[in-house]
Amino acid sequence: MATAVLWSFTSIFFTSAGRRIGSYHLNKFRIPIAVVFLAASLYITSGRLLPEGIANDAYIYLIISGIIGLTLGDLCLFSAFVMIGTRLTLLIFSVSPIVAAIIAWIMLGETLGIFPIIGIMVTIGGVVWVTAERAPNGNSNEPKDDKKALGIMLALLGAAGQATGLVLAKAGMGESLAPLPATFIRMVAATAGIWLIGFIKRDNMETIRKIKDRRAMLLALGGSICGPFLGVWMSLVAVKNTEAGIAAAIMATVPILVIPLVIIFYREKVSLKAAVGAVIAVGGVALLFLS
Repeated sequence: MATAVLWSFTSIFFTSAGRRIGSYHLNKFRIPIAVVFLAASLYITSGRLLPEGIANDAYIYLIISGIIGLTLGDLCLFSAFVMIGTRLTLLIFSVSPIVAAIIAWIMLGETLGIFPIIGIMVTIGGVVWVTAERAPNGNSNEPKDDKKALGIMLALLGAAGQATGLVLAKAGMGESLAPLPATFIRMVAATAGIWLIGFIKRDNMETIRKIKDRRAMLLALGGSICGPFLGVWMSLVAVKNTEAGIAAAIMATVPILVIPLVIIFYREKVSLKAAVGAVIAVGGVALLFLS
């Protein structure tokens, strides 16, 4: 729940920052900022960046997790936001908990009882109910047909990337590695990945020039603290202590938790349908806590 709340605030920060410098360039700033905060936290709490005795296979799992979940997965997700819009992207992205549960079952042998399965389905149902709400008639932001198929594919890849990254991170932590250093390893790998993509695309200098927008950088700082730093750290605490599918389902409630924030910050009106969807999702989360 802490992860979902943090990611809700992140969405507000990053929406505002992305409107100023673009989501692609924002993505290349937010992960390195998180690395700095994670490094400082590790040094303050333990006097070193990484604990001794981390197994090689743990490094491999966490590095691959960072690249798949935070570099490639988020790149697909942000591209989908641009191509088909936030509403449809989040609607498709809501399959992520199901994908996480399936991958965790295959890789880790995790199984879910009937009540956790019902809880996941109810939670996803509430999220879908909210995000499936149609945009007002005549909205020019509705995706065109020629971009819709590619956007849907990118949203699905984003959902699969986040789910796979979460399960790989759990495998990398095992029983002995704490979530904080595991998050640091993932973020370092993701930083290398996203800037390598920029090097290949030859647009890193364009990204660096965006630093001149101080307001965007302050928004990126706030979003990075709530998201890649605290939010991703809490997500690994969650997945280490419960089944990946359950953790992913609770994290998927961001579209519900962001409702009061958009009312406060953007003064948006929320329909009765959205309110009902929120109640359904909260009921599903309650089932997961009771499981």
